[in-house]
Amino acid sequence: MTTYTLFPLETMEPGTAQKVSINGRDIAVVRIDDDVYAIGDTCSHADVSLSEGFVEADDFAIECERHGALFDLKTGEPLSLPALRPVPSYDIAVVDGDVVLTISEEAAE
Repeated sequence: MTTYTLFPLETMEPGTAQKVSINGRDIAVVRIDDDVYAIGDTCSHADVSLSEGFVEADDFAIECERHGALFDLKTGEPLSLPALRPVPSYDIAVVDGDVVLTISEEAAE
């Protein structure tokens, strides 16, 4: 497993998403209150950045801005059409005020 310290949590507004790129992998990091979530940034239905979409804080989901597919922020599973396939989900936490992402060896391949 490889761990990456991304940024201080305080630099990200609650209810927002931002894209981070790590070793050629685009990941959408989403903040809801003081919790963070990380899923693959590319919608599985269309080649669209999920971090540009709409955070649905009450449902712990993010909506693709192009066709409205919803993705679960905890699992990456699609919650609505037109998406049928999940996007990857990643381990992420807040450690000493910093957002820290962990990518397993399996996910890195």
